[in-house]
This record gives sequence, structure tokens and C-alpha cells, in this order.
Amino acid sequence: MTEYTTVSIPKDLAERVEDTIEGTSFQSTSDLTRFLLRSIVIQHQKRGELTEAEFEEITEQLRGLGYLE
Repeated sequence: MTEYTTVSIPKDLAERVEDTIEGTSFQSTSDLTRFLLRSIVIQHQKRGELTEAEFEEITEQLRGLGYLE
């Protein structure tokens, strides 16, 4: 059985995510968050480490989605 933990995000961000995923295959904010985190972790594992440029690109993508300020 998979265990879960809770990640907190501001309500306004959650609302923006809900608007963003409308009409997509993502069923919830949690679905999108899991997808994004898996993508980042998989990229990191495939390469062994993230370069500074890759880290900055991911940071900008997350900032654009509202996960970072």
C-alpha cells in the first residue's frame, strides 16, 4: 500500500492550478503535482545530477505555474 504525505500550497495557487488542469487528463491538483515532481526526479536520475542551467529552467517553469515566487 502506498503511503502519502501532504504538501501545502496557497489557496490562490490551488485555484489557478484547477483552472489550468480544466479540460486535461489531470483530475486534481495532486495529480499535476505528482506528475511534475516525478518528471523532475526522473530527469535528475537519468542524468545523475542536474546542471545549474537545468535547475534554473525547472525553477522558471515552476515559477510560471505559480509554485514558486
